[in-house]
Amino acid sequence: MNAADDTSGVTEFSNDQLSGFRIGVTSDRRSDDLIAALERRGAQVMHAPALRIAPVEEDVDLLADTRAILETPPDVLVVTTAYGMRRWSEAADAAGLGDALTDVLQAARIFVRGPKARGAVRAAGLDDVGIAHDERTASVIDMLLDEGVEGRTVAVQLHGYTDGQQLERLRAGGARVLTVEPYRWVKPDGAERLPRLIDAVCARNLDVVTFTSAPAVDAFLTSAIEQGVIDQLLDALRTDVVAAAVGPVTAGPLEAAGVTPIIPERFRMGALIRLVCEHLALHQVTELSTALGPVQIRGRSVVFEGRAGQLAPAPLALFRALAASTGAVLTRKDLMAHLPEAQNEHALDMAMSRLRASLPEPRLVATVVKRGYRLNV
Repeated sequence: MNAADDTSGVTEFSNDQLSGFRIGVTSDRRSDDLIAALERRGAQVMHAPALRIAPVEEDVDLLADTRAILETPPDVLVVTTAYGMRRWSEAADAAGLGDALTDVLQAARIFVRGPKARGAVRAAGLDDVGIAHDERTASVIDMLLDEGVEGRTVAVQLHGYTDGQQLERLRAGGARVLTVEPYRWVKPDGAERLPRLIDAVCARNLDVVTFTSAPAVDAFLTSAIEQGVIDQLLDALRTDVVAAAVGPVTAGPLEAAGVTPIIPERFRMGALIRLVCEHLALHQVTELSTALGPVQIRGRSVVFEGRAGQLAPAPLALFRALAASTGAVLTRKDLMAHLPEAQNEHALDMAMSRLRASLPEPRLVATVVKRGYRLNV
């Protein structure tokens, strides 16, 4: 599926659908497609690949894996990703092993993890006999164990990292297991970008962080541990910053860490973009009526008469509190409760000053002498 096809489900969204929102992107492969789709809809994007796929020339083990499969033809092949199948076929062709590999795989019973993997198998001139109902490797292994693998040779195409639990299930069922790893995850170039993205999440400077692979989630969380900010990161992802995962496999490490991500019903990039748009529009856009006219809060932006003001976290917390009070007066003590880092009233005064300076119309916040502040409704 090409990029245009993959995002066709979200074309009805306007070019300001994500205006005012900041979104973190952690993917490497096809990140340009995702970033372009988000930016076309008005988002500010912070890109920091958690991992990258090693170039074919760095994967010296791939041909060794291929030759092992040619020497010991498998009874069953498990194909987990379309990209992995295509890359494997291309590498085999380049090494002069393509025809031999096709002959061996035509004799095997092929099971696939999902529709894209099925498409890649068929594009290679092969056919499958089974597909997981939920696009999980574990479900494919369930199918194999149900029919029995005792004494059989099962080849598994890995997808960036070794799913040891599923391989061990096959071995425990009596199978001889071979693996082929068409691509490996390695640390990305410009690795200093990921710590900056993690800091932005901890500071609540992002509205959403997107994830498109489980290994990238693992690398993201591991980097936070190495930075000593894992607790702050998880707190942000459990409260103010939305984690968006392309599917349940990607969501797994987040859920294991106590984070509940949003997941599209269809595990595709286009569906992920649609879900991010819908979620932010539903949960992160606030419409206000004021004495000066309608106001909209969109992520970190306050929009008034077509002008947008970008608010830092502390001023934004104050403005959201005032908006929630719908014109009622909030005392200085009330407002300080929304600024945990504020140790005294001077810090509150500074945050209020920054708020007014950042708003497109400073008069949206009214001072009530000797009492506090309110939204000018």
